Formats: sequence, C-alpha cells, structure tokens
Amino acid sequence: MNAFALRSLPLGVRLALVCLCGVLGIGLAASLQHLRWHYEKRDERPGFTMDDVTGAYHGMQSVAPLRVALERGHPETTSQADREALLDWLLGKKDAAGKRPKQGNPSLGSDYDSIDLGDKAPIELIRANCLECHAKSAAATHAIAKQFPLDSWDDVRGFAISREINPTDPKKLAISIHAHALSLGVMALVVSGLFWCTAWPRKIVSAVILVTCAGLLADFVGQLAARDYVAGVWFIMAGGAAANGLMGLMLLAVVVDVIRPARKEA
Repeated sequence: MNAFALRSLPLGVRLALVCLCGVLGIGLAASLQHLRWHYEKRDERPGFTMDDVTGAYHGMQSVAPLRVALERGHPETTSQADREALLDWLLGKKDAAGKRPKQGNPSLGSDYDSIDLGDKAPIELIRANCLECHAKSAAATHAIAKQFPLDSWDDVRGFAISREINPTDPKKLAISIHAHALSLGVMALVVSGLFWCTAWPRKIVSAVILVTCAGLLADFVGQLAARDYVAGVWFIMAGGAAANGLMGLMLLAVVVDVIRPARKEA
C-alpha cells in the first residue's frame, strides 16, 4: 500500500474527488459518443462500422452492397434478366464490347422509379424480388430488414451507390492530433496518478496504467500511420478502446477506493 492513500484524505476532499471522477467519466462517455456521430456517416451508410474508421484515416473504395449481393447470386430466386436489369441500373449498360461505363450510371436516382422503364424499373424489380425479406414491415420475421431496408429510394440509395472515400486531410489530422494527444495525455496522467494513490494491489495498478498509456500511444501512432498502412486502423481501434476503457475503469476504481473508510492504524 502507498504511504499516501486517497482514503486518508479528509471527507470533503474525497467527495471532491468523487465529483471530479464523475466529470471525467461524463467527458469520456461524451467523447466516445461524439466519435461515433462524427464517423458513422463516413461511408454514407447507417451505423458505425470499421469501414467508417478505415475511410476516415486510410481511405477506401466502398462497393455498393446491392451490387455485391446481385453479383454473388442473391436472391437466388431472381431471374437472370431481372438481375442484369438491376446491374445495368447500378453500373450502367454494357457497350458492344461488353464493358460498362467507368462512371457507372449517372441517372441512378432518376431511373429508380422511371415510368419509361415500366416493369423493369428498379423500384418494381426490388419490390418483386427483395421486399419479401427487406421490407420494414417484415422486420419481425426477417431481421435483415432492420439492417438493410429497401422500401423506398431513401432506403435503397445508401446500398446502391459505390463510393471512393478519401482519408482526412493531413492538416486537419494534425490539428486533431495536436488537440487530442495533449488533452488525453494530461487526462491519462491525472487518472493514472489518482489510481496509483489508491489501495488496490500494486501489480494490478501498474499493469493497468501501463496498458492504458501503451494503448493511448498506439492510438496516435495508428492515426499517423493509417494513411499509408491500413493496419494502423487496428492500432487506432485497439489502442483507443484499451486506453478509454481502462481510464473509465480507473475512475471507477478511484471512486470505490475513496468512499471506503480509511484503515485504522493498530
């Protein structure tokens, strides 16, 4: 046990530390939610995924999920003619040499419910081939409808467009790292210092502090490296999760320690 322990402080100071830990905990939670909101639309598709982080730091080409499904033969009951019609809509019609235009179909949105296409309009083909499982009303029996609803153009658009996602501008990344590395570094120092002054076992305390600081370093090294090496994204995710998760755990451990009564000397 430390010669100096948080539990030995006056009651008012201990209550102040509980309040401080609460403030830092709220800040951590808000920071994580902000990151989710900031990055979840990076690939212009619902939900926060690894693709959002990869696109932000490394860049990526995102192939339309609807195209992927059609090219792998899903749904199996779709006729070849309907499948080709949907692919023509997504990618543009093939020329005499059997090649599709590089820019895809520039009329993707307007062709979706085009009256001129009649029964071969994408809206009709999707209604006939996909909505049995992908309609929002089918969510109770088909879970896939919650993740990939295809009822309207607003739903379909996110799954019909292939995108090239560019990484964050280096200057903006430098500003972000400048702000967050300094603030998170100081926060980790404060939280680690408080945790060190608790009565928890020294080996556990040392290990947690080490992993927290190593995770924080991995996070920022990953941000710098991810532009050239996609593996850097894993450093960001793993390092950030470890650092933020353990800082939250340390704050909780500090609160538990300071609200316990100090041991009476023999």
